[in-house]
Amino acid sequence: MANHPGRARAAARELGDVPTQLAALECMSVPELAEKYRELYGEPTGSRNKDYLRKRLAWRIQELAEGGLPERALAKIVELGDELPERWRMRQAALHPAPPAQKRDPRLPPPGTVLARLFQGVEHRVTVREQGFEYQGELYKTLSSIARRITGTAWNGFLFFNLQKPTGPQPSPEAER
Repeated sequence: MANHPGRARAAARELGDVPTQLAALECMSVPELAEKYRELYGEPTGSRNKDYLRKRLAWRIQELAEGGLPERALAKIVELGDELPERWRMRQAALHPAPPAQKRDPRLPPPGTVLARLFQGVEHRVTVREQGFEYQGELYKTLSSIARRITGTAWNGFLFFNLQKPTGPQPSPEAER
């Protein structure tokens, strides 16, 4: 919604006065909050926690009135990829459909290539797929998420798997502790 102020203003007009809407949440029962949730989010809630529903609804009312997250925040959400809970990824995909297919990163080898990396005496093998990377039977969107899983710390996946040259001094991921 951040890029669609006209849509946000139209939604705000439909909602009416925001402070009035927020105050009305305080008087609603759980079933009424659940119905309002369905109305504003377009899906049923799995929660029956009154405080949680009020917070989520207050956020949504304000989001519709003022606009959603800025593009920078949305980009960070996309960057986190595999680290996000599945419900967030599904909602993000529904709110912001994927842009047309982007060109494949030139640092990536062709699909089917197996990347091998020795870390702390253990060999880790990752298969490059058309839409991501397979590691230990699971599909990941980024090499960085796999490197994070292997090392327990944040790593640039291209650097960890030696697919790019370091630009400055970097700690060795092979250092034994």
